[in-house]
Amino acid sequence: MHQKSKLIRSLGLKYVVGIVVASVLGSGVYKKVAPMADGLHSSGWVLVAWALAGLITLFGALSYAEITGLLANTGGEYAYFKKIYNRFFSFIYGWSMFTVANTAAISSIAYVCAESLNNMLQLPPLFPSLAMINVGGVFFPFDNFTVKLLAIIIILLLTMLNTRAVKTGAGFSNTLVFLIVASIGIIILFGLGSTKSDLSLAMSFTTSNHSPVTVSAIFTAMLAAFWAYQGWNNIGYVGGEVKNPHKAIPIGIAIGLGLIITIYLLINATFLSVLPVESFEAMHQSGNKIAAVEAVNAFWGHNGALFILILIFVTTLGCTHAQILTCARPYYAMANEGMFFKSAGTLNRSHVPQNALWMQGIWAAALVLSGSFDQLTDMSIFAVFIFYGANGLGVFILRRTMKDAVRPYKAWGYPVIPAIYVIFSVLFLINTIYTRPREAAIGIILILTGVPVYFWLRKKYDVKED
Repeated sequence: MHQKSKLIRSLGLKYVVGIVVASVLGSGVYKKVAPMADGLHSSGWVLVAWALAGLITLFGALSYAEITGLLANTGGEYAYFKKIYNRFFSFIYGWSMFTVANTAAISSIAYVCAESLNNMLQLPPLFPSLAMINVGGVFFPFDNFTVKLLAIIIILLLTMLNTRAVKTGAGFSNTLVFLIVASIGIIILFGLGSTKSDLSLAMSFTTSNHSPVTVSAIFTAMLAAFWAYQGWNNIGYVGGEVKNPHKAIPIGIAIGLGLIITIYLLINATFLSVLPVESFEAMHQSGNKIAAVEAVNAFWGHNGALFILILIFVTTLGCTHAQILTCARPYYAMANEGMFFKSAGTLNRSHVPQNALWMQGIWAAALVLSGSFDQLTDMSIFAVFIFYGANGLGVFILRRTMKDAVRPYKAWGYPVIPAIYVIFSVLFLINTIYTRPREAAIGIILILTGVPVYFWLRKKYDVKED
């Protein structure tokens, strides 16, 4: 290992857009329509929830653009929060990303990647007699162990790939993104054009259980949708490796998110036009079906199911790769300030934080054993929305503390849009605690483990508070 003075700025706008799309476009677009349908019981309301989640995400991105335009640097929000708030809050953010938010995201996406691969290969189940072994009735490490083992292998192999030069990893992401977007476009084109498609089915606001849709149900459905939008801000983690980051990152996020929102609305309208909402409710209740596979199978048959399984594999492989590529950078930035394990602050010959990557990969692999796909995603989204809200609030703080700074981008609709984003984040967290108390509790516990670690690291490395 050789310590280098700095990271290399080698990523231009096309790589920024590619990383944004690859970081977001993962498992959610194929699976989350089922739990959303089960909660809302209406195709039309499912599409509304997708649109609202996209709009709120865009509000967050428009606020984030001002912050990253001012402060773009390696570490993303870890670096930003230290400037906006203080070292303690920025550490809790970084620790939360390591313990639950980013690593659980890597684990859950790799899980779906492994699930699709296993559906194609039909591998025999491993240790089925141990499936009911559990920890407190919450964690079942050996349940569906074949898929979990495949997910762990995928995480470790992609971690190894990302220990090479950052441009190599970014180029791999861009190649996969092109294949994924083209393939999804084919599904939308043929799905909406098939004889099975009925758009009036997708636009129906009649509920299957004949009950009204509540605000809480919409918020809970958006919890699933937000998982599909998570990762749009990951490009900020590699700010130190982007050319002209103050301009390239906000533009890249805007282009990438616009593409993602369009894709999500079109592909979900396709799914909901070929199958009734009751079918997706049944899929969620069964717990072992991928919604996209069943929908494509409805208008393409067996060959279509194979096509979508391959597409899911490639998509989730690309998203897992992009998450691993970007998410280790905050730990590198933290370690260089004495706020993480010291060895994470070194770079290898390829100028990448190899030790931080392996620490992240090993913990993400451990989290694969801890829970199911939906449990991991709900934990991740709950944790990350605490800090999304802090981003929105940060716009107001920087307007007061950096009045004369040059802002390449300003938060659009200030102060209304940042305020809406902050208020929504608070309400969203309250609703998640009410509707998903177990996942929220696990997330809070993992976040709070950072408090004693913070004081231990400060004492160990003699770090002074800013």
